Amino acid sequence: MTNPTDREFEQMLQEKGLNAPRITPDLIQANIKSVHYFTALQGSRCAFMDYVVEEPPFETPQPDLLNPALGLLTFCVLVLQNGFTVTGESACASPENFDAEAGRIAARRNAENKIWPLMGYELKCRLAAQTQ
Repeated sequence: MTNPTDREFEQMLQEKGLNAPRITPDLIQANIKSVHYFTALQGSRCAFMDYVVEEPPFETPQPDLLNPALGLLTFCVLVLQNGFTVTGESACASPENFDAEAGRIAARRNAENKIWPLMGYELKCRLAAQTQ
């Protein structure tokens, strides 16, 4: 058996009548305020521009701005409704397989997976407060 998607898993729980408070895929999506993508190459170039404009507080080696490997690492930053941020990343081992869209999808999935335990903890705190 393969792992079900988050939505398939939620459907299975509903079919079993398991409807107690829980985090759902829809709640995860609703908690995302904004989504931002960039590669390590883009980040490196922007960081270097900061050093050009502002004097760095310490001795910094010249970054390798054209290192193609940096373009194979995609980041996703999710800003949640409360302003907290979570990050995801996707690294491509073979440059020939790099696809920007696939990298963004994988990085976002990685970031979304980090939201589940955060929201689960928050829900557990609310449920515990109700019983006190």
